[in-house]
Amino acid sequence: MIKVSILKSYSYVSLALTSLIFSTGISASGKFGENNQKIDPIPIEQIQNFTNAIYQIKKNYVKPIDDKVLFDNAIKGMLSGLDPHSAFLDEEEFSELQVSTSGKFGGLGIEVTQENGLIKVVSPIDDTPAKKAGIRPGDYIVKIDTTPVKGLSLKEAVGLMRGEIGTDINLVIVREGETKPLNKKLTRDIIKIKSVKSELIDGKYGYLRIAQFQSDTAKNLRKAIVKLQRESKGKLRGMILDLRDNPGGILDAAVDVSDTFLNNKALGKNKLIVSTKGRAYDSSMEEYSDSDDLTKGLPLVVLVNGGSASASEIVAGALQDHHRAVIAGTKTFGKGSVQTILGITRNEALKLTTALYYTPSGRSIQAEGIVPDLEIANITVKEIEKPGYLLSSEADLKNHLDNANKISSKDKHDENANKYDGDKMIKSDFQLHQAVNVLKGMAIAKKL
Repeated sequence: MIKVSILKSYSYVSLALTSLIFSTGISASGKFGENNQKIDPIPIEQIQNFTNAIYQIKKNYVKPIDDKVLFDNAIKGMLSGLDPHSAFLDEEEFSELQVSTSGKFGGLGIEVTQENGLIKVVSPIDDTPAKKAGIRPGDYIVKIDTTPVKGLSLKEAVGLMRGEIGTDINLVIVREGETKPLNKKLTRDIIKIKSVKSELIDGKYGYLRIAQFQSDTAKNLRKAIVKLQRESKGKLRGMILDLRDNPGGILDAAVDVSDTFLNNKALGKNKLIVSTKGRAYDSSMEEYSDSDDLTKGLPLVVLVNGGSASASEIVAGALQDHHRAVIAGTKTFGKGSVQTILGITRNEALKLTTALYYTPSGRSIQAEGIVPDLEIANITVKEIEKPGYLLSSEADLKNHLDNANKISSKDKHDENANKYDGDKMIKSDFQLHQAVNVLKGMAIAKKL
């Protein structure tokens, strides 16, 4: 990594930056750079404008600013103007990203993004303070304790929500369909995400819940399926895969989960699970099925909603295109983009949108989402009395990428913590209740 310091003689800064540009393999002539990739010419005039802006800040700003702060903020500004998912990760954020994919981290258990200066909830994570407090996808956080969110950066807002384990925090939520803001009191906790949970319903229908896609999700899913088969004494008649409010996670995990339910021999010529297409030579790839269906073709219903994003949509799209499952619920979030972590120092990185992903039939769902085969709204008494609740989507986010086709508690998990009460679930969850009915019908049609 070549660092460029602000020189005492500012007339030389643009020369130093220009030297850096040529040293990184980017062609100023607009021909070809690293990996033979076509690169547009670097606008030297804009580089000079940038260095002049730095000079004016260092000369005239009300207080001295550290050079690293200036450059870090410049990088953040560049990335924030691209799309909602590209970002600069400082040392702390980079470390947290690495921890979160392993399944244990501190916080409230909430996936958020920023929109119009407010913090918008993408999805709460199962068995976390956010989920238990009733935070929903599409909620806007407008105040954190006594601090208004408007005007704060996403990092600053998230920083306010962090704190010592066991301390309380109050979030003021604006929710569509509600006439006044909602106050939610949460207690900060260690978040240990159990990505896969399972339960046997009526002794013969398997319920599988994936809260987030982690490195070991597919392995744990297969263990859960085997466990359900054993508990049913070999009499399973169908399965429900619940991906509602699952914000995504690791791409490889989504591919492996999809392949768990696909039989590559029965797919014929099209064994594709997902493909990605980007500008860089290594951002385009294809992932194929290469295993047998662990469930041996049992009827499968996949539950999704507006909180199902990214990796969840890969799974839903693959199983839908291959006619392996009935997709039920409401339209998904529509995050059809791939983010790559690109290190720029040992402890800092860019999270950069490098590609769009496509389902086996070639659909890009960016800002569109997966439309269920069977639309099922999750109706509750409160929602019937107060209609108008609307889940958020990728298309609602500022600077979202257009669809390419249009362009050309401390989570003390013990053995019982991972168990669901099937009867209670069905009675309290309208979507799940309907999914079980659909599954029963599919089993009857298949004469199971």
